[in-house]
Amino acid sequence: MRIRQATADDCAQVESIVARAYGRYVAAMGQRPGPMLDDYARRIADGEVFVAEADGAVSGILVLIDADGALLLDNVAVAPEAQGKGVGKALIAFAEAEAARRSYRKIRLYTNVAMTENLTLYPRLGYRETHRVTEKGFDRIYFEKEV
Repeated sequence: MRIRQATADDCAQVESIVARAYGRYVAAMGQRPGPMLDDYARRIADGEVFVAEADGAVSGILVLIDADGALLLDNVAVAPEAQGKGVGKALIAFAEAEAARRSYRKIRLYTNVAMTENLTLYPRLGYRETHRVTEKGFDRIYFEKEV
């Protein structure tokens, strides 16, 4: 597996992975999760999207945004057929290394309260909860980690 910056040619695969990875949360949230509403063509053009690929197939995506004093890991999504194979953890490790490479001292991320598995995953990976907020119509929990 390698992780690389996404190109315009990856946009359809990125959108498909996001739709399939987040689609299972629609019922619990009563709406489509924020990542399903994003403009990936723009994000790719802005250099914010990275993809994990193996054997020419994209299996996961990552959106990184330069934010106020930290790198924001805005989205990490893994194709359902690739989940449980370390793709997500590799993408998160890449994001942390990228934050350090960009001279940030910390990386931030958020999850929706309905994505309960993330509430145990992120602390196991060294992230600490910083705050909870209703933002853009979503109940989000923010985490951060020093890099």
